[in-house]
Amino acid sequence: MKPTFWILLAPLLLVGCDRPTETVSASSAASSAEARALLEEIKAKLIFVEGGDFLMGDFGPEYGKDKVPYGGKDSDPLHPVTLSSYSIGKFKASNQEYQTYLRLTGQELPRYEARWQQKEWDDYNRLPDTPAHLDWNEAERYCGWLAEVSGLPFALPTEAQWEYAARSRGQYLALATNNGDLDMVDINRGINIGAGTNRREFANKMKLSTGIYSALPGDSFPPNALGIYDMAANGLEWTSDWYDPDYYRISPRIDPQGPTEPVFKNNQGKFVKTVRGNDYANGMATRTSVGRAHRSLDTEYVSTMTVRCVVNQPQPVALDTGDGQKKS
Repeated sequence: MKPTFWILLAPLLLVGCDRPTETVSASSAASSAEARALLEEIKAKLIFVEGGDFLMGDFGPEYGKDKVPYGGKDSDPLHPVTLSSYSIGKFKASNQEYQTYLRLTGQELPRYEARWQQKEWDDYNRLPDTPAHLDWNEAERYCGWLAEVSGLPFALPTEAQWEYAARSRGQYLALATNNGDLDMVDINRGINIGAGTNRREFANKMKLSTGIYSALPGDSFPPNALGIYDMAANGLEWTSDWYDPDYYRISPRIDPQGPTEPVFKNNQGKFVKTVRGNDYANGMATRTSVGRAHRSLDTEYVSTMTVRCVVNQPQPVALDTGDGQKKS
C-alpha cells in the first residue's frame, strides 16, 4: 500500500538531479570537526556481526513456525551461505546524519515539481531522528562517501548480509523483531513493530501531514537479538545486489554479491535492485525476514526507501577516543 500522493505522481521525476560537485574532499573532511563528529557517531552505532554459515531463503514451516507466512517464490530455493564477519548500522541512516553529509558535500535534498506534494516531502525530511529517504544512487553515494572520508570499507549491505543480520546471525526467525514474531494489540497498533495507529499518533503529535505513512524514530520499538533496530518495518532498505528472481539457484556459497550485471526489468522497463524489510507494516501482512522485493535505482516511491551501511572488515570498528587512541 502506497500513499495516494505518491501513486498519483509516479511519472514525475525529481527536480535537481544534477547535483553539484561534492565540495569536501576526503582529506578536508577528515579535518572537519563536523565530519569527524558525524563519523564517530556513525561508527559508535555499528553492530559487529560475526560471520558464519546459515541457510538463506524461505526456510518455511520445515524450520520455522507454521503460523507465520514466509518468503515468496523468489525466496527459493533454500541454500547454504557462508559469510565473513562485518559490521552493520544499528539504525537506518537518519535525516540528521544524511543531511549533514549533504551539507558537507555541497548537495541539497531534491525537491518535487508538484508544489502541493512538497509539504509531505518536507515532513518526511524534517525530523532529525527519523530515517532518511533516498533512491539507490543516493544511498550508494552516501555509503561510498563514508568509506572515502573514514578509510573504512563502508558499503551498501549485500542481500545475504542483510538477511543474516535481520535473522540474528541466520536464526529461523520469520520477522526481524525482538522475538521473531509480530506482536500487536490489534491489527492497527503494534507492540514490537509500528502499525497504522502508531504512525498516525506520531504524525499528530509532531504535526506532520504524512499521517499513517509517517516514518517513526528508529528506536521506537525493541531491536532484534543482535541489537539492530527497525529491520522489520519503517522503510524498505536498499542492498547492493541487482535483483534476479532466480539468483538463489546459482548463488555462490561464500559471500554472495548478487548478479554481476543487471538482469531483470520491472514493468516500466527499468533494471532493479533488491530491497529488503518492509515499508508500512499494518498488522495483517508484512514482508518477512526472507521476503524479497525490488525497486528501480531512481524509484518514484522514494518516500518508502531507506538505507543502513555496512563495514566490510573482519573485526569490530575502533572508535577514536579523542586522545589519539583507538578503542573497540
